[in-house]
Amino acid sequence: MAGEARFVARMRAAFVCGTSIAVSVAAHALAGGEAPGQAGAVLLVAVAVAVGVLAGGTRLSVPLALAAGQVIGHLVLALDEGHLHVPGPVMFFAHVVAIAVAALLVRGAESGCRVALAALRRIVPDLYSAAPVRLEGSTPPAYRTRVRRGVLLAGGRGTRGPPVTV
Repeated sequence: MAGEARFVARMRAAFVCGTSIAVSVAAHALAGGEAPGQAGAVLLVAVAVAVGVLAGGTRLSVPLALAAGQVIGHLVLALDEGHLHVPGPVMFFAHVVAIAVAALLVRGAESGCRVALAALRRIVPDLYSAAPVRLEGSTPPAYRTRVRRGVLLAGGRGTRGPPVTV
């Protein structure tokens, strides 16, 4: 169960990261903003990854993480255009609607991921189970070499080695 929770948390992080990027750009463009340049896109990706990691690694709610991604994404896009502005009512509404839709999509993806994992667990129950190990007593070695103690202490030539040719 812990593995399933970690997997779902990682999927949540990826979904929040991807939707944060897509929704920031789409909502900004829908409300009359411009598409980001190269530097703005790189900064937007970095912010979205940070928000995704925050959403996947903490108990922070998805709408709150998406709202933080939208606010920071809006600031990045506004600074990329060259001027910082307060969003108008149309842009604010576009961001709020985008947060709501993205939160519903992420929640749906999480529940779909849980359903898919449960179906896989029923279909392939013992694929990765450990092989049975026999835990009986150990068997003694079949052959034990006879080594003289002096040979071990003296180093040098022992009782084993290639044949000596004269």
